[in-house]
Order: sequence, then structure tokens, then C-alpha cells
Amino acid sequence: MDLLNNRSSVSEFILLGLSSSQEIQIFLFAIFFIVYVAIVVGNLIIVISVIFDNHLHSPMYFFLANLSFFDLCLSSVATPKVIADFLRKRKTISLQGCMAQMFFMHFFGGGEMSLLIAMAIDRYVAICKPLHYKTIMSCRVLILFLLLSWAIGFIHTTSQMVFTVGLPFCGPNIVDSIFCDLPLVIKLACTETYILELLVIANSGLLSLICFILLLISYVVMLVTIWQHSSSASSKAMSTLSAHITVVTLFFGPSTFIYAFPFNSYSVDKFLSVFYSIITPLLNPVIYTLRNQEMKAAIKRLNSKHTGSWFTH
Repeated sequence: MDLLNNRSSVSEFILLGLSSSQEIQIFLFAIFFIVYVAIVVGNLIIVISVIFDNHLHSPMYFFLANLSFFDLCLSSVATPKVIADFLRKRKTISLQGCMAQMFFMHFFGGGEMSLLIAMAIDRYVAICKPLHYKTIMSCRVLILFLLLSWAIGFIHTTSQMVFTVGLPFCGPNIVDSIFCDLPLVIKLACTETYILELLVIANSGLLSLICFILLLISYVVMLVTIWQHSSSASSKAMSTLSAHITVVTLFFGPSTFIYAFPFNSYSVDKFLSVFYSIITPLLNPVIYTLRNQEMKAAIKRLNSKHTGSWFTH
């Protein structure tokens, strides 16, 4: 971190946030606080349910619990500070803190993106090769997919941050967002950043687009397979698959759009900042719990077990 201070005269960044109106900021504080609590509670319930309920000890719920963990981490990187900043007149973040924010945002974001692909593979095997499902999706394969997700997230963020950390910041230090957003921070460097901007577009934008296309193709194949086998099992598979498709669309759609039109709209940047910090982590547990009977039953069992032990004591 000393390298950052040696290369830059800027020691902190000023975040403009979503509004300069005190009344609006108090309203936003209440909304963000409530949503963040819901994110923490909702995702923790999923993780705890999968860990302690034997009925959920399957590959699909293994991935779902890890997706919830990624969502919890992703929202916790910046949201608590965003909430606190709504009560501050001057919103600042240190240079080191800004770099850490961007590192972990892309780390958990890249990891979640990779995990969604693993979840699609799991559903593909379950629907298209059901007789070989348990053999293919073994415990070793699940661990491998999880480790790959963490590794891809780390490579994704490191390949961008290794160049960003060394940038000199000696002039403007105002970031028109609620937290440090990589494309916006890069533009503040007092050096030519065109190549780095292209790298960010290629790394984040094209990766998102390619993954989205691959997922789209795999889900089309699964939908065709379900359509050809009309049964009660297919109906259940369709319900589960629709939840996956909804989550994938919500995750990849906005990011693909913004990186297709980079560095041209601060309002869009702010929308995406809010979307990925609180909306997506909230929607994932809502979508999977409301559309999944097994998950709702597991939550009821967990609640009744906890209530029963409370009365016993």
C-alpha cells in the first residue's frame, strides 16, 4: 500500500453518492438499511438451511448455498459504507480503501459469474443425463467447480487491479458513484488510460457476454429436452430451471449492456452500482425460496426445530 501513496498525491476519493438532498439521503438510508438486513438474513437462511437440512444435501443446493454466500460477500463489500455515507455530508474513501473495494467487488462478482455456469452444468446433467447424474456430479466435481469459481474470480480481479494499483492519481478525485467503480476511478488517473480501459472492457464486458451466451445456449438445450419429455418430473425441472434463468438474466443482462456502451453514462453507472450491490443479492434468495417448494419446506423445518428447542429450554 505504500506504493500507492508514493505514486499518487491523492490520498482519498470523494464519492458524490445518489443525491445531495439531505431529505432524500435519509430516505435512501432507510431503504438501503432495510434491504441490506433482508439480504443478510435471506442469504444466511439459505446457507444455514442447506447445511443443517439433510433433504438439501444435493449438488443443486450445494451450489445455491455458495451462491448465497457470494451474494452476501458481494453486497457487504460496499453496502455498509454506502449506508453510513447517507448520514455524512462529506463522503470520502481512502485510496487504499478504494482499491480494496474494487478488488473484492470484482473478486466476488467474477466468482459468482463462474458459479452460475457451474449451476447451469449441474442442471444440464440433471435434465439431459439423469441416469448418470450422481456419478457425474460427484463430491469431487462439486469441490472442483467451487474452487474454479474462486480461482476465476481471483484471476478476473487481479488481471485488472494489478494495473490499476500502479496508476498515479494527482488531480481530480471525485467519483460520481456510491462506491469506487473501476471504470470511473481509472478515468481519474493523471496518465493515459486508454489501453487499460480497453482491458477492463475486454475482461469484464466480453467475459460477461461470452458466459451469458454459453448459458443461454445450455438453457435452450435444457428447455427443448424438457419440452420433449412431458411429465410431472419435467414440470418440477421446468420450475427449477425458470428460477435459474431468471437469476442468470438479472445478473448478466445489465452488466453486458453497460460494458457494450462503456464510459458514457454516469446515470447508468449509478443504476448498476445500486443493482449489483443490493438488488441482485436480494432477488436471488427471494427467487429461489419462493419458487422452490423444497427450500420453503426446509426453512419451515428449521424454524419448527428452532422453536421446539427454544420451548424445551
